[in-house]
Amino acid sequence: MGRVSLFKNNEVVNLSDGRRLGFVSDADVNFETGRLESIMVAGAGKLFGASSKESELIIPFEKIKKIGEDVIIVDIEERVLKYLFR
Repeated sequence: MGRVSLFKNNEVVNLSDGRRLGFVSDADVNFETGRLESIMVAGAGKLFGASSKESELIIPFEKIKKIGEDVIIVDIEERVLKYLFR
């Protein structure tokens, strides 16, 4: 895996509906294991965890399907997105 800075500011797109969720603002990495735990998307809302910023979407690693050069593909259920973006 590359450095977190390599995919910071990448666009995050949902696999099921193609919705653009925003851009990566930060990532949570477990430094003991070197494992990426989650990514944070600025300006989208809260998801899957507590956040001190109301406009931050937290996407756990398990929901990330592909990390590309410019885009990160995630798979989030449509019903969850409807709740977040109503």
